Amino acid sequence: MDVLVVGAGVVGLAVARALARRGHAVVVAEATGGIGNGVSSRNSEVIHAGMYYPTGSLRARHCVNGRRLLYAFCESHGVPHAKCGKLIVATNEMEQAKIEGIYEQGIVNGVEGLRFLSAAEAVALEPNLSCTGAVLSRETGIIDSHSLMLALQGDLEDAGGMIAFGTPVERITRTQAGWEVRIGGAEPDTLAFDAVVNAAGLGAQPLARATEGYPQGRVPPLVLAKGNYFGCLGRPAFSRLIYPAPVDGGLGTHVTLDLNGRMRFGPDVEWIDREAYEVDPARAESFYASIRRYWPGLPDGALVPDYSGIRPKLTGPGEKAADFMIDGPAEHGISGLVQLFGIESPGLTSCLSLAEDVAERVGA
Repeated sequence: MDVLVVGAGVVGLAVARALARRGHAVVVAEATGGIGNGVSSRNSEVIHAGMYYPTGSLRARHCVNGRRLLYAFCESHGVPHAKCGKLIVATNEMEQAKIEGIYEQGIVNGVEGLRFLSAAEAVALEPNLSCTGAVLSRETGIIDSHSLMLALQGDLEDAGGMIAFGTPVERITRTQAGWEVRIGGAEPDTLAFDAVVNAAGLGAQPLARATEGYPQGRVPPLVLAKGNYFGCLGRPAFSRLIYPAPVDGGLGTHVTLDLNGRMRFGPDVEWIDREAYEVDPARAESFYASIRRYWPGLPDGALVPDYSGIRPKLTGPGEKAADFMIDGPAEHGISGLVQLFGIESPGLTSCLSLAEDVAERVGA
């Protein structure tokens, strides 16, 4: 089939690669001038183990399977990564109950390498930590996400696929033979495809609304949850990732490390109504309060604004977190169309598993 994938983020690239490796002629339409310029370039670059997500959910299934596939892919393609592990920590009785639930959910989800630690055991691993207990996840890691996307692009192109940069998709129309796609940009055109995959991230809902023949009532709301990050001056205080108990809308203000050993904190959750990426230095005050619950030794003046990202959520404040939404022919009844909504964390970890799922649905 001739297949159009909209969006050259990590999920779009992984889907396009999977389709091209199955023998399809694949074009990726990317509105910007490069790969991964949206959600994929503004995250924690964490490889998640898969213990947070409800039993049987797409997030649980694709995170666990995707993590295994991703580590193997990194090894075979030379993508920089490190299986550094992480601690999910509690600082009071209520949080202790939360992390016990996370541990139990991880066991149900088939996550390997989990261990419940006492406060003393956790502090023995990370002396700067203060907690009442912790869950050790040995399978959690970090990755160079841009190198991952370059490797996916390389595989896609080796299999005969291509990426058209500066190519926004303006309208998709159902025809008897398949799909007619109106392309904007410097050279507007109308092209025909047998199948279309919408992997446009923050643009997925607008594109779905511009798809004639797709039931508009199936388009979910897009809720923007901004996550701000602060860098930390000085030497890293931890050798593993440190996560507090989850909060409404996210996993809490946690310690992440990059592959150069630099320590940063975030993301928090800032509910917004428009796309904006500036980091307000004043938010550092709430970061200090959150971080000092598990790292009392955080020095004054150590936090500096770094960057931010926006999660393409389907639910808002106080609502139960939504699962990934993969709307394919089996769900909406239209052949050759797959819509991806709400692919936030753990989307990067899940990308290879999601890609195989979507490739199967494209052929349905």
